Amino acid sequence: MKLVPLSDRVVLKQMAAEETTKSGIVLPGKEKEKPQQAEVIAVGPGGNVDGKEVVMTVKVGDKVIYSKYAGTEVKLDDEEYIIVKQSDILATVAE
Repeated sequence: MKLVPLSDRVVLKQMAAEETTKSGIVLPGKEKEKPQQAEVIAVGPGGNVDGKEVVMTVKVGDKVIYSKYAGTEVKLDDEEYIIVKQSDILATVAE
């Protein structure tokens, strides 16, 4: 199956949580905070949302940072995804 977002929605795949800190301290399972960084998997078409024209500015493959409590978590084919509105994406990560 494939997730196809509607309107101004974006499907994200969360990046793996860090196992150690930069100083080398290994974090136990409960101390690992889910990262707010993800990769864009699919992008909706945009269009007229709540009376405003929305142009999609992210594209598939972009690495982004999104709001901490944003979106809906979805599990599909043993993979976990997050569906957020484009406005919940705070920044893209340039490499």
